[in-house]
Amino acid sequence: MTDQSELRYTSEHEWVLVEGSVATIGITAYAAAQLGDIVYLDLPAAGTEIAGGSVVGEIESTKSVGELFAPVDGTVVEKNAAVEDAPELVNSDPLGAGWLLKVEFTELPELLSLAEYNALIGE
Repeated sequence: MTDQSELRYTSEHEWVLVEGSVATIGITAYAAAQLGDIVYLDLPAAGTEIAGGSVVGEIESTKSVGELFAPVDGTVVEKNAAVEDAPELVNSDPLGAGWLLKVEFTELPELLSLAEYNALIGE
């Protein structure tokens, strides 16, 4: 599991881990809990150009179908095939094995700190 204080967050309940020019993206534990048991993920393939704020995928749970928003502009360099095969990884380890995408970006937008995200969700 990743140290939450090293991550940045979006108001759409995604986390971003920046390593050089690559952002690893997933959904927060709060979002995973709100969704319930995740049963299906539709993620963009490597090589896909994405725009920050746009819908880039879908997350389906036993409760609802949600959209995955891109927190950065860039190119998908890797999607986590393991979570497509076993979507429950997003529930069991949202900040680790349940990551969704790795995106090469040129500029990082303004993102929330852990304290700012916790204030957003009321924790």
